[in-house]
Amino acid sequence: MRTEHILIIRFSAIGDVAMTVPVIASLAKQYPHIRITVLSRAFARPFFEGLAPNIGFMEADLKNEYRGVKGLNKLYRRLTAKHFTAIADFHGVLRSHYLRLRFHLERFKVEHINKHRMARRRLTSANNKRMELLPTPFENYAEVLEKLGYPVKIDFQSFFPENGGDLSLLPTSMSHKPTAQKWIGIAPFAAHQGKIYPAEKMEQVIQMLAVKHPESRIFLFGGGEKEREIFRQWCHSFPQCTSVPEHLAGLYKELVLMSHLNVMVSMDSANMHLASLVATPVVSVWGATHPYAGFMGWRQPADHAVQADLPCRPCSIYGNKPCLFGNYTCLKTITPELIFDKIEKILGQSQTTCN
Repeated sequence: MRTEHILIIRFSAIGDVAMTVPVIASLAKQYPHIRITVLSRAFARPFFEGLAPNIGFMEADLKNEYRGVKGLNKLYRRLTAKHFTAIADFHGVLRSHYLRLRFHLERFKVEHINKHRMARRRLTSANNKRMELLPTPFENYAEVLEKLGYPVKIDFQSFFPENGGDLSLLPTSMSHKPTAQKWIGIAPFAAHQGKIYPAEKMEQVIQMLAVKHPESRIFLFGGGEKEREIFRQWCHSFPQCTSVPEHLAGLYKELVLMSHLNVMVSMDSANMHLASLVATPVVSVWGATHPYAGFMGWRQPADHAVQADLPCRPCSIYGNKPCLFGNYTCLKTITPELIFDKIEKILGQSQTTCN
């Protein structure tokens, strides 16, 4: 009898791949007799190595080695050598569609994600907008597995044990957290302007935190070189601040640090999902996008979201469309005080838990 071996395909951005982790970890736990291989981009390896003994990882560079139809055919031949018994397409784009078509023609068992595109269009429509909570990616991924014959109850808690990742893996300056000291993460950037809170307003949030919690540490996550220059300015103005990109290299180490934060402040972006994977509460800031699209971080309460109640929201699922009015009022009307108050509420809850 052939060993059951599932191939799960999910490329795309880091946040999208991060959202597969609770589902795949639950699948591995509930079906320990099956083998699972995740096919993704190289950056995703730390998500899955060591996640469960029956999970493997394959990386594929679709921009170079496996580019175009010729490259996809080469990738397909590599995949068929693994003798999979089921194919789960968690991505649902042209490249994954081509791969699953080839598998289907060879009579493999294949299922793919339903992205509910019609419901998304209704949610983001400028006219006759329908404000309905859409299925989450977690639910969509689980639906694919159920169609393949593997119904899953998603019971994932954290990437690390309850006490967090191993701080000794980090530089000396981050390798110990005093019991009473609050560690606050701030990830103020995103891939698209429609999801980025104005930097001058986020600086005000940092200033309020520095005044209220002078002994705290504030860790700044993410960003390219332009954004890191902003981090340098904030670190100069506020001694509590540390620019994470200047000190840590690698996704795994960032996850370790995030697991010891009392709270993370993030846009609707990858860092919201990364912090969620390590059970850290997240104050998420939403502009052009909306939690109703289903992209809230794993197990993050709805009341941790900060957003403006405007009739034009959401105008985009991913935040990549230009503002209809050109001014991103959805972000500019969110006051620093509102974000600060959300942070304070979570810090108060964590203090109560510790006591």
